[in-house]
Order: sequence, then C-alpha cells, then structure tokens
Amino acid sequence: MKLSKYIGFFSVAGLMALQSCSGFLDEEVYSQLAPDNYLNTREGIESVLADAYARAANMNTNNSIYVIAPQEWPTDILYQSGDNVERDARNFINFTWDPTIDFIGNNWDAPYQTIRNTNILLENIDNVSISESEKAIYIAEFRFLRAISYHKLYFMFGPVPLRVSTTGELQLARASDEEMRTFIETELLGAAADLPSPGEEAAYGRAHKAAAMGYLCKFYLNTRQWQKCADIAANIMSQFSYSLFANYETLFSVANERNGEYIWVRPAFASSDRATANSWMNTAFPDNFAEAPSLGVRYLPTYVNWPNEFRIYDSFYNSFEEGDKRRNLLVTSYINSSGQTVSLLGNDNIRSFKYLPDPGALGASHGNDIPEIRYADILLSRAEALNELNGPTQEALDLINQVRTRAALDGIAFGAFSDKAALRDHILAERGWEFYSEGHRRMDLIRMDKFISGAIARGKTSATAHHVLFPIPQAVMDSDPLLVQNEGY
Repeated sequence: MKLSKYIGFFSVAGLMALQSCSGFLDEEVYSQLAPDNYLNTREGIESVLADAYARAANMNTNNSIYVIAPQEWPTDILYQSGDNVERDARNFINFTWDPTIDFIGNNWDAPYQTIRNTNILLENIDNVSISESEKAIYIAEFRFLRAISYHKLYFMFGPVPLRVSTTGELQLARASDEEMRTFIETELLGAAADLPSPGEEAAYGRAHKAAAMGYLCKFYLNTRQWQKCADIAANIMSQFSYSLFANYETLFSVANERNGEYIWVRPAFASSDRATANSWMNTAFPDNFAEAPSLGVRYLPTYVNWPNEFRIYDSFYNSFEEGDKRRNLLVTSYINSSGQTVSLLGNDNIRSFKYLPDPGALGASHGNDIPEIRYADILLSRAEALNELNGPTQEALDLINQVRTRAALDGIAFGAFSDKAALRDHILAERGWEFYSEGHRRMDLIRMDKFISGAIARGKTSATAHHVLFPIPQAVMDSDPLLVQNEGY
C-alpha cells in the first residue's frame, strides 16, 4: 500500500511519548495535545486510536516473520533457514519452543498494548465534545480492537488475564475459558451493532460491521460453534456485497489490494524503517534471484534479499491438483544473477511469491496489504460448519466450488465424499491451497485435530498435546505470580 493512501489515519503519535516528558519543561504548554488535555480532544483520541490500530494489526513490527510465520512453521507448509532467525524458527518447526522465545513474546505484547490503549480511550471518550452518534462509533471501534486483540491472544495462549480498565490490579490471574469466550463474543457483537457498514468507515483501515462479523465467524469456527458459524457466515454473504476477486494470482499485489474480497486486512506501506511494511518477499527471494519468468517478476535494485529464507515443502506443492492456479504463486524455478535457470524442486526449497513484489518497495519494505479475513474464508467457513452439522450437502459443496472455480478447477460432485470426515479432510486440503502464507494453517489443523498427529507423521517426535497452545512469555510469568503457565511448559 502506498504511503499516501494511509497516512491520513495512520500517522501515529506515540502515546508513551506524550506521557514520558514530565519534569523536563517548566514552561506552560499551550498545545491542545498537551499531556493534561490531549485526551479531551478529537485529535488526542485519534492519535491514541491510530496507535491502537497499528498494534492490533501487528504492523509496528516485522509482520511477516513475527505474525504469519509462527502460525505456519509448525505446520506442513513452511519452514525457514538462514540468518539468526533460524535458531528460533527451528524451535517452531521441531516443536521445541519455550517461554523465552522473542516470537512468542511479541505476539503477547502487541495485543496487550492495543488493549491498554483501548481501555484508555473508553475511559476518556466522554471528555470529548462530539455528538452521541460519533461517540457510539468510536466506542464500537475501541471494543472491536480490544476484542480482536483478545481473540488473537486466546488462540495463541488460551485464556489470559482480562484487563478491561486502566485501574485494575497490576497483577491479575487468567480468566476462565468461559469468561474469555463470552467476553470476545459479547464485545464483537456489541461492536458490530454500532460500527458503520463497509465503505462508510472514517478511513480505509478503520473498523466496520463486516470486519466484526468476520471475526465472529472465525471465532465460532475455531471454537467449533458450528450453527453460529454457519449463521453469521450466511449473514455476511447476504448483507454485504463481497465477492471473490477474479484473478487469484494478482489478488495479493499492491495494484489490487483494495478489492471486493478483502474484508479485513493488516494495511501496509513501504517505509524507510519497515515499521508498517509487508516484509514477506525479502524472505521469499531465493539466493541471487534475478527473475521468475512464470510470474513476470524481476528483481529491482530497490529490493532487498535477506539471508533468512522462507521455504515451502515439496509435499505441500505436490498436494495441489493439476491446473490449480493457486499453485502458480509457488515458484519452483528462477533465473539467477548469472543468467542460469535454477530449480527449487526436490529439496523443499520452493518459494511463495503470494505477495508479489511491490514496484515501489523501499528496500525491505513492501506495500502489499496482508488479508486477515477474505470472502473466500467466509465461504469455506460456512461450508465446514454445514458439513459438521449435517454431513456433506449440496450447499456445502456449492460453497467450496465457488473457490475451486476461481482456481480453474472442476467442481466436486455430490456423492464424492462418503461421510462428514471425508469432506472435512477435503476442506482442510482446500484451505491449505487457498490460504497458504496467510497465517491460518495452525488453527485449521488444531480445529480438525490434525496439528499434533500431522507433526508426528512428519517426524516431529517432540510434538505433544500441550503444543496446541504456546507458553505465556517468561518475562510475563516473572512479573505476575498470579499467572499459571500453560501445561507442559
């Protein structure tokens, strides 16, 4: 995403910076964003809200490594080697991670920073002179951001401390599973009621009804609340005008990022410090990459090719049906800087070019928005929920076939699957082909009880049942004696 598209909302003024200069100046401060009054103004609220959005999207860090990779390294799709990232990556790949790993800590810190900001905003919004209708939308945005932060924490760590104000105890025990689920569901339902419809939000990247409903759909799916999942997916399909983008191969390019399939994204733009960038391609370029003729991609002098490299397993590539256009974004050969054609097949060295390089990239910073919820996910979520409720039905197959048709595949016929389990296995495969490099695979495997058994089948002998959750970071455990660590850690 280009900087000019997004800077209107995401020029973030750091909350902590506003709070950290006490005592250095004796002069009276007249700015309406002064520490004593900035939360009494629309500008002050917007500055803190912008920071909350950035942290909720994990766009204040290296998003491709810290967010997507931990959801795919322990699966049958992705592994990594090279550079100093390899040490931590191998812990995820081999199921030997522990509470001290930075990748785990980052996925705890960013959501709780958003939660902190939204609690501050909820407690101060009544001080701002705005209409009641505007206030209701702001409150819905705050609740949405807080809810999706807890949503992410829950599926990483299980129930965590529920901090719903800035005045609570510094040390706090974990919520119960029921409390956690109820809070996430209630907050998303409340936010959806007051958020604007898609296209009516204040700026691109701001919350809207479909985003809240999309997260509810994913929440119900991953907590196996099948009827609720099927119902809200149907509501999204009927209430809004989303559709599948015609060309999967260019869906994720910068040129097409604002499309009718993206329901909620992590917005990105190229920046000199990578703070809000998509960094995927820097880890996907193979050694001495010059050109991928199959995709028309050429290496530009403005790009960076990192020594830590994300690699796709041959077995995943070979699982695709012949002619599946989604496989075309997996590069199996390239031309290097010496003009030689190099094959990547045969040694688990295939590369995902899903986020086609941004022609306007600044070094390691590319501007491709990263989708978190796509319309294809809603279709396949409803299909899965219907199958779990009723077994194979024509409606479930029709939903799957919409996605397959876009991939240039024949539709699957009624009667092709003998029972619920057979169609479930196909949906898992279909989701892998559709959503690789988007960070969904870990939860898909866990939901379908294939995460641990699949790892063991791949030779990961350290994988045990407790690995369906990550450990609470050690620094957090050390700071709060009321916390109980997840089993096995």
